[in-house]
Amino acid sequence: MLLWVFSSRTAEIAFDWRVALGSFAHLRWSWVLLSVVPIFGTYYGRALRWAVFLRPVKRRPSIGRILSATVVGFTAITLFGRPGEFVRPYLIARKEEVPVTSQLAAWVLERIFDLLMALLVFAFALSQVEASGMHLGPRLEWVLEVGGRVVTVACALILLVLLCLRHFAEPFRRRLLGAVRRLPEKRFTRIEKLVDALVQGVESTRSDAAMLAVFAYSIVEWVLICCCYWCLAQAFQGQVNLRLVDVLILMGFVSFGSVVQIPGVGGGMQVVSVLVLTELFGVRVELATSFAIFLWVLTFVAIVPIGLFLGLKEGLDWHSLKRIGREASSE
Repeated sequence: MLLWVFSSRTAEIAFDWRVALGSFAHLRWSWVLLSVVPIFGTYYGRALRWAVFLRPVKRRPSIGRILSATVVGFTAITLFGRPGEFVRPYLIARKEEVPVTSQLAAWVLERIFDLLMALLVFAFALSQVEASGMHLGPRLEWVLEVGGRVVTVACALILLVLLCLRHFAEPFRRRLLGAVRRLPEKRFTRIEKLVDALVQGVESTRSDAAMLAVFAYSIVEWVLICCCYWCLAQAFQGQVNLRLVDVLILMGFVSFGSVVQIPGVGGGMQVVSVLVLTELFGVRVELATSFAIFLWVLTFVAIVPIGLFLGLKEGLDWHSLKRIGREASSE
């Protein structure tokens, strides 16, 4: 991702490596270390939320086992990309002795709630940008023009899906399976198993208390992410000067850019981070690149050593993690 930044920016201006490397010397490292605390806290929050999804199939799930699988799972995502997504539900299913399909359904539910929260944060970012009258560069004009409509439609669709799953699960199941019934037998059977598991997983959101718990854990997760961004901004204070509202704007655009491919830019948090910092806040590209690197390391790479340690402790290695990802995706 950062190769795009170098190629596009160095075509316009000279990239000063001395400024980029010198930014590390001026960092307030105590804030960098502090930023690790909230980002690690998000994994515990995710484990608590996943436990709510588990209750229909496992009355008393183990938070410790879910947390361990969560850390190993996110390590797999960092190492293997999207195929690593399936490691976490697979490990949780094996540890808690429940069907893998039920945990794939829990993963779908988690993605739905994460996407909803990301869109809400982005909506706040858009409102702040419009209210402040900030000038957006040409690459971000599309985001402002289309972003509001995307957020409105996407949030409405997500809420509609949640409503259908919660209150009209069986009719929703029949209609969905009816729409894909003409698919080949093997593929239809896989979809049927996943839909049945999803309907069963939604049982966890049928009670108001469970639904409130899921929303509460989702909010806590994003508050912790914001705290990580804020701590990193404090670490760069004097080089990249961001207020709390600026941090929220950055987080909103990054969350949106990580999900939606922006024309002429693409996705990925590093690219969007650099883009927003340079075009929206006027930060030098060298400093913006340093900030983006640290943000990526904190939110993705920092957990890898712990995940590898836990994986090795449980008898997993590089090849077994890749195999787990393939097996889980084929079930």
